Amino acid sequence: MATVIRLARFGAKKRPYYHIVVTDSRNARNSGNVLDTVGKYDPMQAKDSDKRVVLKIDEVKAWLAKGAQPSDRVYKFLANAGLVKPRAIPEQTKKHLQSEKTQMKIKDKADKLAKIAAEKAAAEAAAKAAAEAPAEESQATEVAE
Repeated sequence: MATVIRLARFGAKKRPYYHIVVTDSRNARNSGNVLDTVGKYDPMQAKDSDKRVVLKIDEVKAWLAKGAQPSDRVYKFLANAGLVKPRAIPEQTKKHLQSEKTQMKIKDKADKLAKIAAEKAAAEAAAKAAAEAPAEESQATEVAE
């Protein structure tokens, strides 16, 4: 018999409460054919609350030694409790990024805009310097007269 450690839902509508149970993998989630109840999970509690996940550590270890396989969610609970090694988090793919060609186009456009802005700033600086130079010359001629 293939045994699994998984969640069985209890509680009212929109107020879930789960028992962490050991059952045959072929049984339905809430079939009632439970071999053992090894913990409780209350998702309505705060994430840092001690009452959110309550495990019977000795019983869980015994069932894991017998070969019971935890579900994904229960595996996370067991990993947080230090009973099993946490699963490795896979590195995310980069499919959300644009293609290299599109990235090159965006970079070229940004470079062109930066070059235009630099030329515009240089032209404004030159115009400002040219405007100040004749003013200085006119002041110098006024003083001379």
